[in-house]
Amino acid sequence: MSTHSLDELIGSIRPIDHSIEDDIQSHLDDLTKPKGSLGRLEELAKRYILITQDLSPKIPKKAVFVFAGDHGVTEEGISAFPKEVTYQMVFNFLRGGAGINVLARHAGADVFVVDAGVDYEFQETDGLIVKKVARGTRNMTKGPAMTREEAIEGILNGAELAQDAVRRGYGILATGEMGIGNTTPASAITAVITGESPEVVTGRGTGIDDAALKRKIDVIKRAIETNRPDPMDALDCLSKVGGHEIAAICGLILGCAASGIPVVVDGFISTAGALIAKGLAPLSVDYMFASHMSVEQGHRIQMEALGLRPVLDLDLRLGEGTGAALAMTIIDAGLKIYLEMATFSGANVAVGSEVGRR
Repeated sequence: MSTHSLDELIGSIRPIDHSIEDDIQSHLDDLTKPKGSLGRLEELAKRYILITQDLSPKIPKKAVFVFAGDHGVTEEGISAFPKEVTYQMVFNFLRGGAGINVLARHAGADVFVVDAGVDYEFQETDGLIVKKVARGTRNMTKGPAMTREEAIEGILNGAELAQDAVRRGYGILATGEMGIGNTTPASAITAVITGESPEVVTGRGTGIDDAALKRKIDVIKRAIETNRPDPMDALDCLSKVGGHEIAAICGLILGCAASGIPVVVDGFISTAGALIAKGLAPLSVDYMFASHMSVEQGHRIQMEALGLRPVLDLDLRLGEGTGAALAMTIIDAGLKIYLEMATFSGANVAVGSEVGRR
């Protein structure tokens, strides 16, 4: 895996063509309702159509990619759960019994489970995509979590999965993850890239107590002090204080952007991947939908850094892609309004004067 390949991927991301925006808006305004009265549903439909450049879109085939990875920093006692839960949850995903499986079924989305870097050797397992870069990251308080080459490999793996999904007819993808301890690297990435302090961006993850939260913040500070990641070099930041699943999420986002399809970003950990994607390719943000506002306190800061507004705010903090699956149903609703609702010009409904509307 080479930097050259990553440069090619980034170079293939194009600015969104806004020349059809007036046509989209005219159609939305011609629907049998007061202008703008369906609020964000109209906004979501418009964004989707701008990204895909298709004025007559179909409801897209949907998939959620759940990337699993382990983290050496769990040695520092920063999670309420042992790291074995990562591989155990992979089996739960494959059996269809996890939260993401339930909500993806609700959304009509397929779930793809990816071993991005789990510290466990899976046998040939139906449904599991193995893209293992290493058996977990190294303990980032003692040195870099990954080499730069490993980080690039993870990104390119995620991009390859996105591009393959597009070839198979998927029109919108979502990010999900599983990795015990992964709110710690996500917090570290967020602190480095946004310039906020670890205290401000670090939350309780799986539900740790006050003492463990204090230890977690201290661990993040030590990792940043030890590695001194460069906030202006997203790859440096990812490799030093990131995770294999975060790298793959970043790659999935870049792959969607390069393919001209939207990507729905899940919660706090996925959005850390989105921050890296933005650092590598600022244009990639135009292809992202922020699915929901996580309870994790650093998530709002991530949203501000990306300039995105979440679709939902439901006090979620599970991860796995659960918020993204739900947001897909709202994006679908916006598209159905655009596609199925009658127009004033076609339904013989008198148009209002909208007096005073400016």
